[in-house]
Amino acid sequence: RKNGNLTSSDICMSHTTNYVPAHLGRHPDMTSTELSYSEGAALPSNAPEWAVSASERLKAKREQGLGTTAIPPEGCKKVLLHSCCAPCSGAMVEEMCAIESVDKVVVFFYNPNIHPRKEYEIRKDENKVFCEKIGVEFVDVDYNVENWYSRMKGMEYDPERGRRCTECFDMRMERAALYAHEHGFDSIATTNATSRWKDAKQVDDSGQRAASRYEGLSYWAYDWQSDEMTLRKYQISAENRFYKQEYCGCSYSLRDSNDWRKANGIPKIQIGGDTAGLGERYFSDPLTDAAEESQDVVDEFFAQAKELADVAGADRTERKKALEVYKSRRKNEKDDGVVNGLNNW
Repeated sequence: RKNGNLTSSDICMSHTTNYVPAHLGRHPDMTSTELSYSEGAALPSNAPEWAVSASERLKAKREQGLGTTAIPPEGCKKVLLHSCCAPCSGAMVEEMCAIESVDKVVVFFYNPNIHPRKEYEIRKDENKVFCEKIGVEFVDVDYNVENWYSRMKGMEYDPERGRRCTECFDMRMERAALYAHEHGFDSIATTNATSRWKDAKQVDDSGQRAASRYEGLSYWAYDWQSDEMTLRKYQISAENRFYKQEYCGCSYSLRDSNDWRKANGIPKIQIGGDTAGLGERYFSDPLTDAAEESQDVVDEFFAQAKELADVAGADRTERKKALEVYKSRRKNEKDDGVVNGLNNW
């Protein structure tokens, strides 16, 4: 490591073939084994309107050829896709690899924010296995957690989507941009942009800042949170029975999520294993899984997180008082059976 920057000794790469959906044919220079996703199970008759519409748009895209919507930056041939986890990467990788003008997509795993180490290894290993399955190169970067905590100092009690999250995105995208610059990539992107638990503008701003450090490097901005991308993401996650994460990833997110759960009488988060603290451990049904990321659920969670930060800040006593208020605002999930939004990040 030189002056805090990555060197070749910090990087461990694996699997170096590319993927393109079989129904789209093969790029002339591709030598990988053809692999394809299934098109997802048929929607039930009572599927919500958004899912039906998204499914119809996906069907039209398949008929026209995927990769007709997410237009890459001008001159983009090689893309370095920063990935936070397998569930968020599936639909993005599929879309990017299907674009004829894009020659190569590489997944870049750099997430020193994820805590504890057990959770980090679960997410990384699943992402790596998924990339091996579909024939996409996977770059595994070191877990320099000490640097992450140093950079987040003073923001330990910031709310989700606050300054700490901006710094976290910046740190990871800066590493991605550096690697892209050193290895001849044209563009960078991040799977953080797919999750409705993330502020898309906040994520994109970090990506733009990181890319602007290097001449000739661009950031691929697109609405990765659209209904059709969201449905496709959950179809792929269910097909692969991906591990369902119960919090964003960092120790502060884990702390705040468990505080909120305790105040509402909800079981605490479980790291690993076949049983989640609440709900299903693995993705299994696209519509049920997508409902956990509905806009209403997301908006409610972040409104409460911001209020908690504004009212209590780092004062633990005041935080406990504020969390008590939530008990009277909604039914206890243990009693009414509502689990939406509590175990799917």
